[in-house]
Amino acid sequence: MYNSDYNRIPEDREPIETEQFHVYEAEPPKQKKRKGAARFVALGLCCALIGGLAGGGGVLAYNHFAGGSTTIYQGSAPSVAVNLAQVDGHTVLTPEEIYAANLGAVVGVNGSVTTNVFGYTVKNAVSGSGFVISSNATTSYILTNYHVINDVSDITVFFADGTSYDATLVGGEQENDIAVLRIEVGNLQTVTLGDSDALNVGEEVYAIGNPLGELTFTFTGGYVSAKDRSVTMSDGTVMNMLQTDTAINNGNSGGPLFNEYGQVIGIVSAKLSGSSSSEATVEGLGFAIPINDVRDMITSIIEHGYVTGKPNVGVLLDDVSQEAQRYGVPAGAEVMAVLDGSGADKGGLQAGDIITAVNGTEVSSVSALQEAVKEYKAGDKVTFSVYRDGDTTTVDVTLDEENQEREEAMNQLQQDYYEEQQAQQQQQQQQGGYFQWPFGW
Repeated sequence: MYNSDYNRIPEDREPIETEQFHVYEAEPPKQKKRKGAARFVALGLCCALIGGLAGGGGVLAYNHFAGGSTTIYQGSAPSVAVNLAQVDGHTVLTPEEIYAANLGAVVGVNGSVTTNVFGYTVKNAVSGSGFVISSNATTSYILTNYHVINDVSDITVFFADGTSYDATLVGGEQENDIAVLRIEVGNLQTVTLGDSDALNVGEEVYAIGNPLGELTFTFTGGYVSAKDRSVTMSDGTVMNMLQTDTAINNGNSGGPLFNEYGQVIGIVSAKLSGSSSSEATVEGLGFAIPINDVRDMITSIIEHGYVTGKPNVGVLLDDVSQEAQRYGVPAGAEVMAVLDGSGADKGGLQAGDIITAVNGTEVSSVSALQEAVKEYKAGDKVTFSVYRDGDTTTVDVTLDEENQEREEAMNQLQQDYYEEQQAQQQQQQQQGGYFQWPFGW
C-alpha cells in the first residue's frame, strides 16, 4: 500500500517541476604528490563513516592535517535537445524521441469505486492508463483496458500537462479487455497505430504509463519476448498476448506499447507477478494485447457503442457433469434453457440437448463450444451435433448478434431459469451445496 500526496485526485495536485541536471566529464589538473597522502586518505575515509558530519568532516580533517585546500572542477558541454520527431512508420526513433513524440497522447485514468466491505464510494488514485486513439474538432476517444473502468463511475482522465477531463464510457468488450472513453474536447494529439503482426521476437518496445498509480507518465523499455502467448486471465478467459520484459506494474494497464518507430503495437494489459505454488519473485513477464487483434473492435465501439458481428446462440449452457458421463452421457455443453425467438429456438435446439460438435469440430465443454463459435460471425449458419434422448442428430442454427438488447434478454432468461429451479427444487441446492449459474450465450 502506498500512501502519498498522489492519493489526491489529479486536479487537486500541484504540478511537480524539475530542473535538468547535467554531469560533465573534465580532466582535473595534476596535483603534486604529498608525503603521507595514503595516511590522510585513510583518515578521511574513517571520518566519512562517522555520521551526520561525515562528508564535511573528511574535508576538514584533510585541510587541517595536510594544510591544503580542496577544489571542485566543473567542465562544460553543450546540452542535448530532444527533437520532436514525426512518427512516419519508416524512421527508427531513439527512446527519447519516442517518449517526446507520444507523451501528449497518453493519459491516466481514475474514478470512483464502491468498496466491497463497507459499501463506501471512494475516489481512487490512478486506476490505470490509456491513450488518445482518435480526435476530431469537438470530441476525442481514449482507449484503455476494460478491467480499468469496470465498475468505476465518475471517470476522469488527465494528461501530462496537468489538464484533466470528465470521461464517458462509449462501450467496452470484456472478453478482449478493451474499452473506449469519450471526452468533449477536440483536436488533441493522437497516437499512430502500427502492425503488431510484423513484430519479431527480440525487437525493442517501450511503454508509457502510470505504475502503482503514483509514478505517473513513467517510460520503460524492453524487448518482445514472445508472440502469440495464450494467457489465462483471472476470470478464466484465454487471451492471445504479446510477451515483453518491459517493466509493467499495476497502473500501467491500458497504456500503449510502442515499437521502435513510435507506433502503438499493443495495449499493456497484464503482468505475471507471482506463483501460487512458491514464494519465488517473478519479474520481466509482462503482456500486451496485440493491436491487430482489436483494431476492428475499437472502430466498431466508437461507431456503434459495442463490437458488432459477435455471434450469440441464444441458450443457457452448462458442462455435462462427470457423474453423467460415467453413465454413458457424452462430454459436451448441455442446453439448460433456450431464448424465445433466438437462432437456437428457430433452429430447433431444446433444453436437455447436449452439443458435442460445431461443424464437425468436437467440443467437450462450454468453453470449447464458445471458442469454436468465435470463428464465425453473426448471420453465419453453423451445424451443431446434438446428443438427444440417447441418439445423435444435427441442428442448423443461424447465429444472432451479441448486442445490448440480446445481453439484457439473456440476463432475464438466466434470472427466470434461476427462479424456476428454486421453485422446483424447494430449497434443495445443486452441486455441493450451492446453485451453479449456467453460462448465458
